[in-house]
Amino acid sequence: MLTDDTYSFSGIERPVAAPLYQTSLFTFPDVDSLSEAVKDESLSHLYTRGNNPTVELVEQRIAKLEGGDQAKLFSSGVAAIASSIMSCVEQGDHIVCTKDAYSWAKYICGTYLARFGVTVTFVDATDILTVERAIQKNTKVLYLESPGTLLLRVHDLRALASLAKIHGIKTIVDNTWATPLYQNPLSFGIDLVVHSASKYLGGHSDVIGGAVIGSDQLVEKIFRTEFLPIGHVPDPFQAWLIQRGMRTMHVRLPYHYASALAVCDHLYNNEKVEEVYYPMHPKSEWYRLATSQMSGGCGLLSLKVKSTDVSRIKQAVDRLTFFRIGVSWGGYESLVFPSLVAKDGDPSVIRLHIGLEEPESLIKDLDQAFSIL
Repeated sequence: MLTDDTYSFSGIERPVAAPLYQTSLFTFPDVDSLSEAVKDESLSHLYTRGNNPTVELVEQRIAKLEGGDQAKLFSSGVAAIASSIMSCVEQGDHIVCTKDAYSWAKYICGTYLARFGVTVTFVDATDILTVERAIQKNTKVLYLESPGTLLLRVHDLRALASLAKIHGIKTIVDNTWATPLYQNPLSFGIDLVVHSASKYLGGHSDVIGGAVIGSDQLVEKIFRTEFLPIGHVPDPFQAWLIQRGMRTMHVRLPYHYASALAVCDHLYNNEKVEEVYYPMHPKSEWYRLATSQMSGGCGLLSLKVKSTDVSRIKQAVDRLTFFRIGVSWGGYESLVFPSLVAKDGDPSVIRLHIGLEEPESLIKDLDQAFSIL
């Protein structure tokens, strides 16, 4: 499925690599053809701000992987998040958002949309009763991320989707961590799924992008009310890089997953480590729920060291040689992000992305770095 070219190319040419339509516009043989294309930009190639064959190819593949009717590619993950939320609310509406969401998703809900009279309640979405108590008469969106940011806590997506449907609320889930390979929230009754394509869909740390997947009705609404007017347009080459990465995702993800489990096994037995956060490990408190929703994991995990000495923790992170210090994740390289650099972050919590290096080398690197704690 990941290597299948679903786009229908004309003529006898069948290129192995999808062609790159790096163009801003398309011309027409006559006025009638132009008039027909103008009627619906979602169904025609008129102007790349609306649609483009290379972008369309990626959208078809992502929709197929997630089991959705349609997907819309965006210039970034946060653009996909913002557009999905904004398509469901208007002035006077209310959002229930998980506390475990990506920081920019919380900014959109709590700060940006407040300018337009939209309110939000941030909740512990792992507690169904807490979510239910937060619902108001004007609640229109339940925004989730599972597993969640940093501590990777898992939400019961089936139960939350059922609860939202009872109240006529649209559900949106960030599925970036699990990827479409290992979790498909639409099958649980979720309305819209969002992804940062910068992570495992792209997979090479060389492209930014985002995607929204859902029913024809919801994705077409997003296209007309948010995508076209605001212009969160993905560049065709950006889309081409994402489809290139998707071709190898089914090979890369199992390696990330196996390596992350091996690193977790070691961290659980490391005397310098207090807690390990990886929901697909059998020792995780979230393992039972996680394995009921996901068939695998990725390379992202977090840990909490026993030390609270910020100076020592900085030194330990600086001593790492295989792990590069930086934000984001999902590429071939291993990364470390210490929470102490984030506002109100717990200095003892460190996020790791386990890349495609040999796990034995990464484990040795962690041991030598943590030896000073």
